[in-house]
Amino acid sequence: MPQKLLIVDDERDICEILEFNLSNEGYEITCAHSAEEAQQKLTPEHALILLDVMMSGVSGYKFAETLRRAGNSVPIIFLTARDTENDMLTGFSVGGDDYISKPFSIKEVVARVKAVLKRRAQAGAHPSHEGGAGDEGNKLIFGELCINTVKKEVSIGGKKVVLTKTEFEILRLLAEKPGRVFSREDIITKAWRDAPYITERTVDVHIARLRKKLGTYASLVSNRSGYGYLFDTASV
Repeated sequence: MPQKLLIVDDERDICEILEFNLSNEGYEITCAHSAEEAQQKLTPEHALILLDVMMSGVSGYKFAETLRRAGNSVPIIFLTARDTENDMLTGFSVGGDDYISKPFSIKEVVARVKAVLKRRAQAGAHPSHEGGAGDEGNKLIFGELCINTVKKEVSIGGKKVVLTKTEFEILRLLAEKPGRVFSREDIITKAWRDAPYITERTVDVHIARLRKKLGTYASLVSNRSGYGYLFDTASV
């Protein structure tokens, strides 16, 4: 049975392009041209929402925030012509799973939709640990994402991901305890041991940069509005 996607964009030509291409990928598509219409059309059967940010009436951010406050955890990928760091921070802080800038490549949209759905399907997954005497140490592995906790290295599909020390420490903290929500204060305490005057806003900025570097694995680092961040392998 095909998975159902909800596309929400007030530009009808974009909806038509996305509907045509995603239908060709085997998905069942519902289109809405406002947040208000999306609210009426959204059902528990929808597996993912592609959500435009800038719409007349209720914005995409506000709609996403409303869904999360109501306990709806359906994956959301934001589509927007605005791609500043503050825009990404806003998207992630209201519970977005990914963020695609316009103009976008259809291939990129398809790849990101598949990646988010694949991770959500891996409910209950846990990291595997590798290594032993004489080895570089333990590795946390989630699909093609590998975190080497001794070498302090991260790779995706064998390709190294360059992280700062703080970004790595945040990623390791979350990945070592999947499903646990860490408050911003928890993260500051662990990742900035020698810098006690870091603000919660700084945590959000580092999380946004980390997620951007993780690419299609960005949604593993998830936000729980009002609580903090977690490594979301067990979300449904």
